[in-house]
Amino acid sequence: MAATTTKLKTIGSYAAIGDSFTEGVGDPGPGDSFLGWADRLAVLLADRREEHDFRYANLAVRGKLLDQIVADQVPRAKALAPDLVTFCAGGNDIIRPGSDPDDVAERFEAAVADLTGAVGHVMITTGFDTRGVPVLKHIRGKVATYSAHVRAIADRYDCPVLDLWSLKSVQDRRAWDADRLHLSPEGHTRVALRAAQVLGLDVPADPDQPWPQLRPRGSVDVTRDNIQWAREYLVPWIGRRLRGESSGDHIEAKRPDLLPL
Repeated sequence: MAATTTKLKTIGSYAAIGDSFTEGVGDPGPGDSFLGWADRLAVLLADRREEHDFRYANLAVRGKLLDQIVADQVPRAKALAPDLVTFCAGGNDIIRPGSDPDDVAERFEAAVADLTGAVGHVMITTGFDTRGVPVLKHIRGKVATYSAHVRAIADRYDCPVLDLWSLKSVQDRRAWDADRLHLSPEGHTRVALRAAQVLGLDVPADPDQPWPQLRPRGSVDVTRDNIQWAREYLVPWIGRRLRGESSGDHIEAKRPDLLPL
């Protein structure tokens, strides 16, 4: 931990790359924008510096597949050459029917090798444990396989790992947005705190602190919620997949340059 903290003192710039998770979907910000765990981590990093002595870019765009992120965001991150890059990608590939987590991991590793030679530090991210997530619980084995690859890649390239699989607090339904695919503001906050811990920061709260007790829900309430969720979110999501559309079509990165924070 001491060595990580020493490295952290050199971090004066940070670029986040990825998909909706890193863009911050589920955590509303000003106007039509989103905040999210990466923005919140940037604030925690900036608080360690003099005012206006920290720069941050967020290149992530919702709905993007790994190859799209590698083609569009990785070169931009290399050109910016920040002290820290967080790289979370592959989730949208893994949830697609017939996808191979071994193949996705191989392509992810090639991008990590490319990044580590051009920027200061690269933090990479495992998948969530999807045991309690409707629909996604059926691909838990694929997510676990991909996450194991991510940890091995981190060892090979000396990358810090944001291990979301082990973050038990985000297995609570309150950590997730109504669409059950993206984190809620509190979920994003907990991920940001864990990311800061990985980098050696002292954080203001424990990301795994227990949630307040909830009133037990009856089967009728659960069934009603599931039907409403399927109508409002699952059916449109399936429709986009069938039409070959992405939620990120025509969306630009919200913070494409390293700007003072």
